[in-house]
Amino acid sequence: MRILKYLFLLLLLSLVALSIFIATQKGVFTVEKSKIINSPRSSVFSYASDLKNWKDWNSLAVEDSLINITYSNKTIGAGSFCNWDGKEGSGELKITNTKENDSILQTMSFNGNSADIVIGFKDTLGKTKVTWKAKGRMSFLFKVKTIFDGGANRIFGDIFEKSLANLDKKLDYEINTYNVNVNGVVKKLEAFYLAQTFTSEFSNVGKNSGIVFSKITTFCTNNNITVNGKPFVIYHTYDTTNKLTKISICIPIKKSIFITEGSEISSDTLKSFDAVKATLTGDYSHRDKALNKTLEFLKKNNLKTDPSFSHLEVYSIGKNEINNPSKCKTEIYFPTRPKVVYKNPVVIPAKTVEVTPKVIEEKEIPSEF
Repeated sequence: MRILKYLFLLLLLSLVALSIFIATQKGVFTVEKSKIINSPRSSVFSYASDLKNWKDWNSLAVEDSLINITYSNKTIGAGSFCNWDGKEGSGELKITNTKENDSILQTMSFNGNSADIVIGFKDTLGKTKVTWKAKGRMSFLFKVKTIFDGGANRIFGDIFEKSLANLDKKLDYEINTYNVNVNGVVKKLEAFYLAQTFTSEFSNVGKNSGIVFSKITTFCTNNNITVNGKPFVIYHTYDTTNKLTKISICIPIKKSIFITEGSEISSDTLKSFDAVKATLTGDYSHRDKALNKTLEFLKKNNLKTDPSFSHLEVYSIGKNEINNPSKCKTEIYFPTRPKVVYKNPVVIPAKTVEVTPKVIEEKEIPSEF
């Protein structure tokens, strides 16, 4: 009996000593991991900065098929967040700030732990070095776990390393899987639209488009204006030497409206026109390949472009609609001039057939706004 008392006392003292040891350990941690991702920086940043994609590459979600994730109304930019509840516990991830193609700042709470996170993106000759750094504070229970599981650096480090490997694998497929199809000569139908027009550097078109599309869509909602199709961009000029373009970022509407003078947003009509159409299925980073293939088609078929504007792009399946870049769809239209038909004087009645590319009438795409 006395031996049992001594053993119990020894166990109690051991537990007290362990508790004191754990309590006196530093409750802060810093973890940093890096990996070269085999995709362009803009594509990696765009994919990682959208919380909708978090479940497809973060190991906490990838390795938990029953995880339940809820998202805020917006999933990109400051203020967006997601909550999750899974086999490893529950938590919240919130974006506090982003710097285009450079960094994402986040805060995370997970099983009583909290951390400030910085994910940095650095271009490395067409690839991207992603550095994931977290500074945080551990709960008492997590301090206990770290003692037996190799420390916070190993626990969080494993999560970061697995997640970065998942990100590389996911993007390697999603970004590099694409197809360009030149559909031929079509007739683009007339459309009414709201737009904002300005000059932009090529590299900023994507960022500016997202901001303006959101602004015009909100304008439509606040003023009970019916959206009637997919968003599009008119490239009025396209200066490949200086990498500058004058663009109109447009949202199609059901009928023409009047907007008071001085507004940033204008109302206009896109007249029906003949065009060579190409369809890019896949990530937008392959857009230049679609442009070049379309220009080759124009040259091969001796078709002249109409100088009224450079070209037009319709985002028929955009990143805001689908989680997979490989399934995005961009339609590109180069306006063409009608072919001049020369007729020789008729001496003997004969039937003359003028061979021109077949013109296909485009159908309007139903709105998904």
